[in-house]
Amino acid sequence: MVADWSFGIQDDNLQKMVDEARGKGAQVVVVLSHNGMDVDLKMASRVRGVDAILGGHTHDGMPVPVLVKNAGGTTIVTNAGSNSKFLGVIDFDVKDGKVADFRYTLLPVFANQIQPDKDMAALIAKIRAPYEAKLAEKLAVTDGTLYRRGNFNGSWDQLVCDALMEVQGAPIAFSPGFRWGTSLLPGEAITRELMMDQLATTYSYATVTEMSGEMIKTILEDVADNLFNPDPYYQQGGDMVRVGGLTYAIEPAAKMGSRISDMRLGGRAIDAAKTYKVAGWAPVAEEAKNAGNKPVWDVVEQWLKAKGRVAPRRINTPRLIGVQGNPGLA
Repeated sequence: MVADWSFGIQDDNLQKMVDEARGKGAQVVVVLSHNGMDVDLKMASRVRGVDAILGGHTHDGMPVPVLVKNAGGTTIVTNAGSNSKFLGVIDFDVKDGKVADFRYTLLPVFANQIQPDKDMAALIAKIRAPYEAKLAEKLAVTDGTLYRRGNFNGSWDQLVCDALMEVQGAPIAFSPGFRWGTSLLPGEAITRELMMDQLATTYSYATVTEMSGEMIKTILEDVADNLFNPDPYYQQGGDMVRVGGLTYAIEPAAKMGSRISDMRLGGRAIDAAKTYKVAGWAPVAEEAKNAGNKPVWDVVEQWLKAKGRVAPRRINTPRLIGVQGNPGLA
């Protein structure tokens, strides 16, 4: 059995690992992957001898596996989704040293029906105890559903963009295409813990940057290619950067550098030569910390406390070109 985090592993290196496992008598070879579904499908077509790939990263639960043909036979490719909502279960029927059949189940996880391990629950309670009161403090109440799921934006992401723009005095905001965090229903309290649930990384510094219109387009084009490059091996996962204030159109099937168009601010076209103030957070650079930037949760907390009640967010999503009839669109 091969179990590895395969993102970034070259096909020939993985092939060598699979061949070694088979050489040692492994009857079933399984790869645990954090590539994303598209990358796993291509990898399965190129690497021989893998019986199944159990994937993550795409965050989509696949109720039915995809069977991929390759030079060595067939590989089962699955994805169990995100946030422990499902457990992907495969039962193999092995005959004469080979997988003869299998059964795949996407098993829902009902956390409130699972009895926690007593020792682990006690350890968690002990670690949380000094911070419990601060984490539980109510910052605001949401009047709309807050979620983080869409490929281009979500209401939690919109809330973060709105807070960054208002508190930092910027007409445009960029927020990373993260997809983790707890959803909230209308009328639920936004506690400090639930806010941190959306923002807590080790590099969560709020920034304000002067950018030319040309640079703004370059950034959007770069992220778009990261998502929509026709070769899965050039897709690095994640979702499109969330954008506040700025509107734009995107054609996913277009070539690199030609996907983004019709960028506007307040209805007026973005000028490539003009400079705009752009709020953001989570830059993967030490300079943000050294520059004395506030953690983004301080900025968002300030905004939430000032609001008290958060109205439903008007989600800023781009105008999509050339995707009409795509079954993946809700």
